[in-house]
Amino acid sequence: MKQCMQHHRQPAQTPAGVGQSAISRREFLKGVGALAAGLALAGCGVEPAPQNLTGSSPVVAIAKAANYDRALIRKQMETLLDAIGGVQDVLAHGTRVAIKTNLTGGIQSGSLPGISEIESFLTHPEVVRAVAELLRDAGAKEIFIVEAVYEKESWPYYGYESMAKEVGATLVDLNYAEPYADFAKTSPGTQPLIYEEFQFNPILNEIDAFVSVSKMKCHNTAGVTHSMKNLFGLVPYRFYEINKGDRYRSAFHGPANETRPRLPQVIMDLNVARPVNLSIIDGVLTSEAGEGPWIPAMGPIKSGLLMAGKNALATDSVATAAMGFDPTADYPDEPFVHANNHLNIAVKLGMGTNKLDEIKVVGEKLADVTQQFKPSY
Repeated sequence: MKQCMQHHRQPAQTPAGVGQSAISRREFLKGVGALAAGLALAGCGVEPAPQNLTGSSPVVAIAKAANYDRALIRKQMETLLDAIGGVQDVLAHGTRVAIKTNLTGGIQSGSLPGISEIESFLTHPEVVRAVAELLRDAGAKEIFIVEAVYEKESWPYYGYESMAKEVGATLVDLNYAEPYADFAKTSPGTQPLIYEEFQFNPILNEIDAFVSVSKMKCHNTAGVTHSMKNLFGLVPYRFYEINKGDRYRSAFHGPANETRPRLPQVIMDLNVARPVNLSIIDGVLTSEAGEGPWIPAMGPIKSGLLMAGKNALATDSVATAAMGFDPTADYPDEPFVHANNHLNIAVKLGMGTNKLDEIKVVGEKLADVTQQFKPSY
């Protein structure tokens, strides 16, 4: 039997007067608690993360969008949300919602020649705007746009500060505990794969619904990065560095000889600690062969797609297929050439399915919109 990987407790500050329980997390955990029995991963007992599971096939909607025209994105996003049954069930536990965007790398990471960051490897603010407006229309009272940004200037530089003001949303930099007194030590369950706890801004535990709005793109280590991998940005990198000054979450990767099994398991721990209730994927203009310009082979690609689903695993699997990859493939097959496929681990954790014949795709036909991406080597 394979040995379980040791759990690594990261340095943490003790929260002062900050509540760590969350209505939505408690309610969703009640609904899937029975699934934990009998599950195992590489000889380790694990608990599944709640992912809006039902007895029927998960539904993922696909729509086309040729560009980021505001009216077009709003119309297509409304079409997507209607196609997956609206968002009333997402807001069933309350009206405080956090939207996790992807602003990886920060301003200093640079851009590709002739194309902006938000049109190649970062979530475009017009997609987040449309999601926020539609959530507001559906009854959301408080909307927070969250990300552990690499510098505070990222918010205005990428158009998020003005957009948030216009939709009445609050920007929250997850690098800091503000407006709370301290971080909340948040557990991914009683049987975590790697981390026994994460340092979360308490807002992540107190919201009623959590939306991951990610870019559809390749990732040099994880193979693909969609709504589940997007949760890497929930924690400050300074708490997860192997060496001080690494400027990225090097402890998530671990030593080079541990990265292949470790990193995808960290993705799963994050998704159990903060379950995604609604997945939105921005594939209008994106990139292939890498997740940012620090990957030399990375280049722009136009997919012209938006996707939405209430099961993160199913949504990410459809996005992976739309990039020309098999979402059930595993290391060393493309695109998972450097690490194990986290989507396969999610299946073993009871999060749903990554088999396309078990997912109901609505809107555009997957076969009609599939475009072969170059994997990141």
